[in-house]
Amino acid sequence: MSIRIAENPMARSLQPYELQQVLSHESAAAAYAAIAACPLYVPTPLRRLDRVSAAARVADVWYKDEASRFGLGSFKALGGAYAVARLLQRKLAQRLGRDVTLPELVQGGLREYTQRLTVTCATDGNHGRSVAAGARTFGCRCVIFLHAEVSQGREDAIRAYGADIVRVAGNYDESVLAAAQAAEQNGWDVVSDTSWPGYEAVPRHVMQGYTVMLIETLQQLQASDAGPLTHVFVQGGVGGLAAAVCAHLWEELGSAAPITAVVEPERADCLFQSALAGRPTPASGDLSTVMAGLSCGEVSTEAWRVLSRGASFFMTIDDAMAIEAMRLLGRCGASEQPIVAGESATAGLAALIAIAADPVLRGQLKLTRESSVLLIGSEGATDPDLYRQLVGDVD
Repeated sequence: MSIRIAENPMARSLQPYELQQVLSHESAAAAYAAIAACPLYVPTPLRRLDRVSAAARVADVWYKDEASRFGLGSFKALGGAYAVARLLQRKLAQRLGRDVTLPELVQGGLREYTQRLTVTCATDGNHGRSVAAGARTFGCRCVIFLHAEVSQGREDAIRAYGADIVRVAGNYDESVLAAAQAAEQNGWDVVSDTSWPGYEAVPRHVMQGYTVMLIETLQQLQASDAGPLTHVFVQGGVGGLAAAVCAHLWEELGSAAPITAVVEPERADCLFQSALAGRPTPASGDLSTVMAGLSCGEVSTEAWRVLSRGASFFMTIDDAMAIEAMRLLGRCGASEQPIVAGESATAGLAALIAIAADPVLRGQLKLTRESSVLLIGSEGATDPDLYRQLVGDVD
């Protein structure tokens, strides 16, 4: 077992005006209204992991299970497709000289215009699947760039939504560059979940889509007999998910917001390294990890604006810890029913287990028997073949 922890001296110093520039009550409400209006919309379950909480010696462990989200198997379904919709609304409003509504896009009355547009992005799998699904729904072309380590199963899942696939020799960051270059050359629109200077609006829409998951979670907790959340362990990647979680809970709960701990693979540790340096810093490893959705070498600048002042801890885990957490959920009775969690879904659980077993780390994170912990189960078995290799079939 290998875990590293960096405490953020700037934690919980976010000011409301800083959040408003990236995520806000208004943007979250707009995303929720748009996404909840979809006929396929169903809130994903919030599962109470009683056996995990007993083993970790905390009051509650909650697992927001995104495996069923819109049939895409991942929380990413909330971000990419929503960002495609917002992009098309803006471009068609400019062309038509009037506002364009989401129902108009869904009903297909504007396909004369949308079919002339192409959206593109790079992906480790789940974001590209969401962008491709949005493109098919709204009637535009989609080109997805995949780096060398993306599995054939994930490529097939994206292609099933009608996207064209371009393979890039190299890692995720190289595929991001290839997508941006192709977009510039061909007049396409990039729908990325990571931001860089000069490219911020679309990633903000992606993060705003993610806040739907947090709105649901707070509603579900309010309907339960749970005490207030004290901790949230959330996956890293480029930081978009973690920033959405951190920002929304901070806006809703203020000084009562839970301690946010951001967890990454040890070889794809761009957020951890950024925390150490106090500024966006590339990962120190070669990005090779079984946690494919977290294999990112560069921080999203918009996400860092939130996390640098909102997250309390940044930490890394090794692959074996994530796989063991997958097996715990899927085969070892972590709850009354098995939970199918993909390899990028269990980073938070793995970190919680390690910290709960170490008295020093428990004290550092203020983890007690009264703690109530939220975990983000960000994906199901989005690569079924890999899941079977790592875990086996669910009993």
